Amino acid sequence: MTSAPSVEDTVGSASRGIAAERLTFFSDAVVAIAITLLALELPLPEGATSAELLRSLGHHQSEYLSFLISFIVIGGHWRAHHRLFNYVTTLGGGLARLTFGWLLTQVVMPFATKVIAEDGAFEFRFVFYAVVQVVTLTLFLLMAWQVQRNHLYRADTPPELFGAVYRGIGAMIAAFAISIPVAFVTHWAYACWIIVPLVVNLLFRVRRRTAAA
Repeated sequence: MTSAPSVEDTVGSASRGIAAERLTFFSDAVVAIAITLLALELPLPEGATSAELLRSLGHHQSEYLSFLISFIVIGGHWRAHHRLFNYVTTLGGGLARLTFGWLLTQVVMPFATKVIAEDGAFEFRFVFYAVVQVVTLTLFLLMAWQVQRNHLYRADTPPELFGAVYRGIGAMIAAFAISIPVAFVTHWAYACWIIVPLVVNLLFRVRRRTAAA
């Protein structure tokens, strides 16, 4: 016969649930600050005439492009985090420590963006940015694994959630990792960040259709 949960168990479960919500809200705030810092780093165009302003905008185009890329990247990190933590009900298995490590990389992102936007030493700047992304994504992958391993999720969590997270995050890790050696060959290494996830997604769809047939 199963005994009813004690008051202590009920209170403890509620406390862990509140802690998970607070960690999620805190994470949202940190990501929002990171995106704000990105915008604060944007250089202002200078010039007394429209032509001078346009030339100034062109001179800083690498900074603006880096801002756009990092905005999309940080937005992608937040979207994945929101998708996972929408189902997290409690903390455990080192999830809080991993989350704070992940948040640290989000705060570092504006600095990494500033580094990659500068001129010269392309290989070093590109590799530094890519390594930051690999670390960030790996930490998130470990977070998802801890959530699944320790059953820290709601009962109505979609069964395909973790598979989709592992596949998507794994593809991005591969994209940034592959781009590192490519950067020593060509400045078009940025293309790896788009091409590799597309190829992985295409292969997955083909495999799923083959299995269904």
